[in-house]
Amino acid sequence: MDIETMKKVLLVLTSHDTLGDTGEPTGYYVGEAAHPWKVFRDAGYVVDFASIAGGQPPQDGKDEDDEVQQQYLEDETVRASLYNTPRISVVDPAQYDAVYLVGGHGTMWDFAGNPDLQSLVAAVHDAGGIVGAVCHGPAGLVDVELSTGLRIVEGRRVAAFTNAEEDEVGKSDVVPFLLEDKLVEQGADVRTAPNWTEHVVVDDRLVTGQNPQSAAGVAKEMTKLLTEVVREQKAAQEADSAALRQARDAEKAEDDGEA
Repeated sequence: MDIETMKKVLLVLTSHDTLGDTGEPTGYYVGEAAHPWKVFRDAGYVVDFASIAGGQPPQDGKDEDDEVQQQYLEDETVRASLYNTPRISVVDPAQYDAVYLVGGHGTMWDFAGNPDLQSLVAAVHDAGGIVGAVCHGPAGLVDVELSTGLRIVEGRRVAAFTNAEEDEVGKSDVVPFLLEDKLVEQGADVRTAPNWTEHVVVDDRLVTGQNPQSAAGVAKEMTKLLTEVVREQKAAQEADSAALRQARDAEKAEDDGEA
C-alpha cells in the first residue's frame, strides 16, 4: 500500500438468499452495511462493494426508522453499485487497504469455505491491510490461512455472533454450524458480551464485532488503524527523504572539497 492509494475499502456481501431448508429468505443485514458505509464515507474513503456470486445481493432485515439505513438505500452511488456487484473471484485485493465482511445469516452458507474469499482476505492482511467483520461476517474468516501458515484467527481475540444470540433468534438448529464454536475450533480466543450489546474486539489488524449493534464500532476502529498506517507511511517517507538529502549534501560537500 502507498499513501496515494490509501483509503479504499471493500465491503463484501453474501449472495445466499435461503435460510437452510426452511424456505425463508435471508441475505445480508442492511444495517451492518449501512453504518460502516457511512463511517468510511465520512472519513473520506472510497467504498466499493462485492458479493460472493456477483449481481444484486439479497437483503435480510432493515430498520425503516434508521436514518443511516435510509441514506444508504437511497444513495445513488450505492444503488448503482449494489445493482450489479462484482463476484469476489474477480476482485483484485491489491486495490484495497481494508476489507469488511458484512454480516447476515446468508454468510453462514457462502462465506465459510469459499476459497476466493479466503484468498482475498489473506491477501489484504498479508499486504498490511485491515480486516474487519461483524456479526455472522466472521464466517468469512474460517479457514483463512495467512502467508505465515497460521489461520487468521489462530491465537487472536475475536468477537462474533454468539451461541446465546443464535439461540435467542431461534436459528441454532437452522444454521450449518454455530459461529462461536467454529471460531473456537479454529484456535480463536472468542470474547463475548451480553446479547445485543455493542462489543468490538481489536487484535492488531483484525477488527471484529459481535452483532448488528457493533457494526459502526468495527468501522470506527478500522479507520483508526488506517489512519495510523498513513502516519507510519508518511514518517517513513519523510525519513527516506531526509536521508537522501543528507547523502546529497555529503556528496556536494565532498565535490566542493575536491574542487
